[in-house]
Amino acid sequence: MALMKSGWLWRQSSILKRWKMNWCDLWIDGSLMFYKTESRRDPESHISLKRQCVDVKAGLECTGVIPPEGHPKENLLVVVLRDRSSVVMCASSEDESLAWKLTMMEAKRNTVYMYNPYDDGYQYVSVDSHNAVYINPDYANGGIHHILVHQQRRDGTGEQVALGLLAGMAAGAAMRSFLWMPFWFC
Repeated sequence: MALMKSGWLWRQSSILKRWKMNWCDLWIDGSLMFYKTESRRDPESHISLKRQCVDVKAGLECTGVIPPEGHPKENLLVVVLRDRSSVVMCASSEDESLAWKLTMMEAKRNTVYMYNPYDDGYQYVSVDSHNAVYINPDYANGGIHHILVHQQRRDGTGEQVALGLLAGMAAGAAMRSFLWMPFWFC
């Protein structure tokens, strides 16, 4: 997986609203990771921009947020999430804040295109393609569309529970019939 941007950012805690310095990595699949150090050993938190992010604001767009001491409001960066919460960060400069915003917006909508030699064109492939539908139009055969549904393999938990219930019912029925056996031979 490719790293799009990394660096130090101030991040405001969600409960006490205190500012602390974190090393941040933004990956091409839209994962924003926060670490205590730049060694990337212990991740503090993780945000999937593709799934959770609604909007990214930078600079004067961030209203109602007080930056850390010694930093102007232009350095602020706010990621608004789907559950109406927000992650508030502060960069070291206004340019860096804007660069983080643009990179996050690009990672949020990042598309990958794969070359299809049969069609002599490119088709969209999602980065997190565990549940994706690919439509490949075949113009040579009269416009027939080939649809490939790629699904993530399931762990089979529901099937195992159903088989366990069925085995339990069979064992219970067998045990019940064995309890009446002494009365049949008397």
